[in-house]
Amino acid sequence: MAYFDAASAAPLHPVAREALLASLDDGWADPARLYREGRKARMLLDAARGAVAEAVGCRADEVVFGSSGTWAVHTGVAGALAGRRRVGRHLIVSAVEHSSVLHSAEAFEAEGGSVRTVAVNRSGAVDPSDWAAALRPDTALACLQSANHEVGTVQPVAEVAEACRAAGVPLLVDAAQSLAWGPVEGDWSLLAGSAHKWGGPSGVGLLAVRKGVRFAPRGPVDERESGRAPGFENLPAIVAAAASLRAVRAEAAQEALRLRELTERIRARVPRLVPDVEVVGDPERRLPGIVTFSCLYVDGEALLHELDREGFSVSSGSSCTSSTLTPSHVLRAMGVLSEGNVRVSLPLGAAPEDVERFLEVLPGVVAGVREKLGAPAAAPGTAVRAEELVVDSLGKRCPIPVIELARVFGEVPVGGMVRVLSDDEAARLDIPAWCEMRGQEYVGEEPAERGSAYLVRRVS
Repeated sequence: MAYFDAASAAPLHPVAREALLASLDDGWADPARLYREGRKARMLLDAARGAVAEAVGCRADEVVFGSSGTWAVHTGVAGALAGRRRVGRHLIVSAVEHSSVLHSAEAFEAEGGSVRTVAVNRSGAVDPSDWAAALRPDTALACLQSANHEVGTVQPVAEVAEACRAAGVPLLVDAAQSLAWGPVEGDWSLLAGSAHKWGGPSGVGLLAVRKGVRFAPRGPVDERESGRAPGFENLPAIVAAAASLRAVRAEAAQEALRLRELTERIRARVPRLVPDVEVVGDPERRLPGIVTFSCLYVDGEALLHELDREGFSVSSGSSCTSSTLTPSHVLRAMGVLSEGNVRVSLPLGAAPEDVERFLEVLPGVVAGVREKLGAPAAAPGTAVRAEELVVDSLGKRCPIPVIELARVFGEVPVGGMVRVLSDDEAARLDIPAWCEMRGQEYVGEEPAERGSAYLVRRVS
C-alpha cells in the first residue's frame, strides 16, 4: 500500500518511536516535582522545549505544548484577541486558512467581533498589498498560514508580517504544514504547529508567543505551560515530537529536492495521461511533497475508493467526499475545479516506483469512473439544434450537472446558450471552471424556482 496522504498525518518517524519508548521509562514523573524522578522529567521537558524553539526560531520560554495543532490555533487566536481587546475587535484571516482558524474566527464573530477575509488568487496565495489594505486601527490580530494544507501553495508570510509590524498588529502563523521543511520567514508574533504533521506522535501541538505580544489566556489558568495549557504534560509524546522535528530538519534539504522531483513528475504527466484535468496550486512557490489536481466528470468519492482498491491512500477536497456536500473552502476561494479532486502528499522516503505505479494506474481508474457515470468520452461535437438549451440537473450531485452540460453543449451553435438548472452548491464552482478549461464563456448565475440557473455561452 502506497501512503500518499502525509499532509493529513505523516507516518511516525523512526526517531520519534525510539524517543517515545525511551521516555516512557525515564519521563513518567511529574516535571514540577523536586525529587530525582521529577528532576529527570524536567530535564527531558526542558531539552525538548529547547530543541523545538531552535527549530521554530524563537526562545525556549516562548514555546508551550498542548494537545494538538487545533488547540494551538484556538488558544493563540483567543489569547491574542483577549490581550488586545482594548485595541479593537477586528480580526483578519485569509480565505484558505485551516478550519481551526476559521472556526476561531466564527466564534469571535459570534461574540461580537468583526472578521475580514482576504481573498486569494487562483494559485491560492494572498496579495500582500490586499493584506495591508485590510489592516485597520482597530485590528487586534491577523492570521495567515505559512503554506496551504490542500494545494501546497506557500504564502508570502514575510511580506505580510512586515505590513502587520508596520501597523502594530500581531501576526499568528499556522505553520503546521511547513515546519518540517524549515523555520517560517518573517517577523511573526505567534506560531502554531502540530507534531503529527512532521512525523511526531499525534496529540502534541505547539504554540509560540513572542515576548512583548499582549496575550491573555482564556478560561481557568493552570500553573503549567505558562498558564496556557492546563493539565499534566504528555512528556513522552513531547520528547518524541521534538526528536522527530530535529530529525526531519536534518533530512529536509535533501529530501525536499527528491520530493519536488517526484511531485513535478506528477504535475507534468497527469494532464498528459488524463484528459480534462486541472492541476491546482502555485507551480513554483509550493511545499515539496504536495500536488493537487481535479478531474472533470468524476465523482471524487468513487475516485478515492478506486485508488484505494489499487493500493493508494490519497485525499480529496471534492464536495462528493464531504458530509456537507459543499466543495472545499480552499478550492472555492481559489475558483478552481472541485469535482474529482485528488491531493497527493508524499511522505518522507516516498518511493519513485510507487509514484510511477500511481501514474500507470490513474488513467484507467479515471476512465472507469467516468464510464460508470456516463461522462462524454471526448470534447463536444458540432451538431446544431437550438439557440438555447435547458439542462435540468435539479436534485443531482457533482459531477452530474457538469457531465450533462458537456453532453448537450455541441447541440447549440456558436453564440448559443446552455442554461443549467442545479441545486448543488458545487455547481457554482465547477461550471465556471468547466468553461475556463473548455475556452467557453460563463455568462453568470440567475435565481431559479429551485436552486440556480447557470448560463454558459458557446464561443468556439
